[in-house]
Amino acid sequence: MSKGEKSIKRIGVVGNGSWATALIKILTEKSDIEIHWWMRDEESVSYITEFHHNPKYLSSAELPGDRIFPTCDLNYCLEMSEWVLLAVPSAFLGKTLSQIELPKDKKYVTAIKGIEPQSKLVVAEYLQQEHQIPLEQICLISGPCHAEEVALEKLSYLTVSALNDELATELSDLLRGRYIKVMQTRDLIGAEYASVLKNIYAIGSGIAHGLNYGDNFQAVFVSYAIREMKAFLHALHQENRDVKESAYLGDLLVTCYSQFSRNRTFGNMLGKGYSVKSAQLEMNMVAEGYYATDLVYQKAIEIELDMPIVRAVHEIAYQGKLPRKVFKKLAEEQLY
Repeated sequence: MSKGEKSIKRIGVVGNGSWATALIKILTEKSDIEIHWWMRDEESVSYITEFHHNPKYLSSAELPGDRIFPTCDLNYCLEMSEWVLLAVPSAFLGKTLSQIELPKDKKYVTAIKGIEPQSKLVVAEYLQQEHQIPLEQICLISGPCHAEEVALEKLSYLTVSALNDELATELSDLLRGRYIKVMQTRDLIGAEYASVLKNIYAIGSGIAHGLNYGDNFQAVFVSYAIREMKAFLHALHQENRDVKESAYLGDLLVTCYSQFSRNRTFGNMLGKGYSVKSAQLEMNMVAEGYYATDLVYQKAIEIELDMPIVRAVHEIAYQGKLPRKVFKKLAEEQLY
């Protein structure tokens, strides 16, 4: 490498949904970043290679073809990368990684906002316990940030969480750009659970909207949700955290209120009378909060913590109870 020449940072991205696409758009704003992009679909690999757009997600986002290398070979993607960014839905993470051995010398980033269903662990814990990746080699990317606004290059905010300050700073520098601001926290596990919980609360917010509850109720609902989140995080993982910070309250607000929130959209359908299956089919996208609801509900029972909102969403999404009855009880008996 000649004097003054930048070294190339090689990042492997696992997953090809909207969030993966948005993060690739952010990363390739810098000329010294090269992306090796794994996806299952050979047609998408061919399309992106030729046309430099993701045909299925954020299709308006232009992706630089000279520094993005799509592939269906996961082992090759990992081998070529210094960083490994995981962005597949949590429900499919175990299956995706089941046929490979994750290299121990890589830096890992989870951009997954869910719980791996077989191990019932958030992704950082899953990587540590199931793949023996030290927590000090793992970072989390969370919001408040929606992929759709990244595609539009609207001012957006990311939070990088890691136990290793040097690693967090390095990743933050890779992400920071002309329309991306980045904050840091050392609360890796707490921030990851917060990113899981906010999706459940967004489903609840959507249910309320589908039932024609107004803004006044939504304000009380969200204020109770952040208190419920705080109690859960403290019970599960005690840490000196401030839930009013962006990684917690900020991400909760944008997910509960935004038109781009798929979890809110999913909840809105449930509130309007859709079944879980019909809502999933119509959305044709994964609402992470649905899978998280059952796992967090069971965890709350295990640690003997009362979580009225999580319980209400679970009663509707998993027990088939009528949304109007459940939310009437929630509004009249719990949210005070």
